[in-house]
Amino acid sequence: MSTPTRIPIGLLLLIGALAAIGPFTIDLYLPAFGAIGDDLAARPDAVQRTLSAYFVGLALGQLALGPISDRLGRRGPLLAGLLVYVLASIGCAFAGSIETLTAWRLLQAIGACAGAVTSRAVLRDLFGPRDMARALSLVMLVMGLAPIVAPLAGAALHEWLGWRALFFALSGYGLVALTAVGLGLRETLKAPQRPTPAQVVGRYLGLLRLPAFIGPALAGSLAQAALFVYIASSSFVFTTVYGLEPTGFAVLFGVNAAGLILGSQINERLLRTRSPHDVVPVALLAQGIATAALAAVVLSGAGGLPGVAVPLFFAIACVGFSFPNTTATAMAPVGDRAGLAAALLGTLQFGIAGVATWGVGQLHDGTARPMALAMAAFSLAGGVAWILGARLRPGSSHPSRPESPVAGGSHGTRERR
Repeated sequence: MSTPTRIPIGLLLLIGALAAIGPFTIDLYLPAFGAIGDDLAARPDAVQRTLSAYFVGLALGQLALGPISDRLGRRGPLLAGLLVYVLASIGCAFAGSIETLTAWRLLQAIGACAGAVTSRAVLRDLFGPRDMARALSLVMLVMGLAPIVAPLAGAALHEWLGWRALFFALSGYGLVALTAVGLGLRETLKAPQRPTPAQVVGRYLGLLRLPAFIGPALAGSLAQAALFVYIASSSFVFTTVYGLEPTGFAVLFGVNAAGLILGSQINERLLRTRSPHDVVPVALLAQGIATAALAAVVLSGAGGLPGVAVPLFFAIACVGFSFPNTTATAMAPVGDRAGLAAALLGTLQFGIAGVATWGVGQLHDGTARPMALAMAAFSLAGGVAWILGARLRPGSSHPSRPESPVAGGSHGTRERR
């Protein structure tokens, strides 16, 4: 196997900061769910819908942004998206009802999705599959700080200044990112595309029919949905069911985020000698076992909080292995359609996450059972999707080698060494 490519630290920090906008925007306000509900006279399930709306906005916004970034480049759409994010964050801070907050959260997500699409598209512009997976693992070191820092910062800001200050803080994050992109990100798209709307739809459908893309994309999205179920449910489960104070919840949330970081960094080491395809099945199997153990503990009532925390830690850590590898595997065959493929991949990830978090909210019964069972179900579904996709992929025994690009591409792409 060839020598791994050196990946610039500055690029990783910038891409990581862009990719972290999504999780930071989710995690910062989790400790304030109760206060938001009290202030806006909203039920817990209505507050949770502000999170589901955010996932929906991420999913739908990326469908439009992907083709735009393939047409106009990466920088321009990213700058526009960050500006929308800043303005929508300010709108959230001034929301007077839960419905208004939900609407602003939807718009905030549409702006934030620019970071998600662009981060994957830029890495695909610059690197081949194995080095892209390594880069994503290193990016997760930056992204993983968000679930550690955001709940602790959110709890502190909420206690000192109230929940509205959280959204002013997010607008500041957006302004810093906007400045950093303007000063530090060069254009990476070499061959802009000019497809008609009908061709865009056709290319999306082509990706959905491409086993080399849809198999790993679905596997990663389903496995990651288990993570988002945990994120959406954890505030209620640990503060209400298990009686943790907001600070204690933030610490537990941060420990699990450290597990995610640990998994991603071990994964980066593994990828120096292994292909992404070697790592994913083991990671999905381990996640399935961990979430099954979590469900068993919750259903039996044995072990209390420690009994829940241990398998949950390992389940979250497994995502640090599966996410970068399924993403890189899905992006490998897309050729010069990186923006469009990144958009569809993000739509699958956050669309499934939105459905998952909405469904768990509907199953709310005052216990941890909906969270545990949903995490186990989505983890199992991710493993099944990977197995089915591997059987359909031609040449799956050599997964690190990019296949032919999606139909409609003007030329293929070779892995950059």
